[in-house]
Amino acid sequence: MILDPIGDMLARIKNATQRNHATVAIPLSKMKLSIAEVLKIEGYIEKYEFYEKDNKGEIIITLKYVNGRSPIRTLKRSSRPGVRKYVAVDRIPTVLQGMGIAILSTSKGVMSGHKAKKLKVGGELLCVVS
Repeated sequence: MILDPIGDMLARIKNATQRNHATVAIPLSKMKLSIAEVLKIEGYIEKYEFYEKDNKGEIIITLKYVNGRSPIRTLKRSSRPGVRKYVAVDRIPTVLQGMGIAILSTSKGVMSGHKAKKLKVGGELLCVVS
């Protein structure tokens, strides 16, 4: 049983990029699907697909490599099941002076930090990607 599914997702992606794998499989959930969508929009992954069969599903993430290197350097889980971390719109972190992103779960859905600033919404700081 996985106690932190989002942390597990981030660890799988991080491990796959370190080993230069083309794809990585992750158990399906709506939150993980939303995070994969943000990673795709922001250009950190190539694409993702999800399959569902027998009430179980998985997300297949195709990782992106530029000149043999992944754009993902670090994936850090900010809010955990035991310690939730919420930020107001004026407290959303700037990652690597704008070169990375923060991913938030807001009342308007899961989105990147700069999109949340634009919409003027805060929320739970899920993770930081650089």
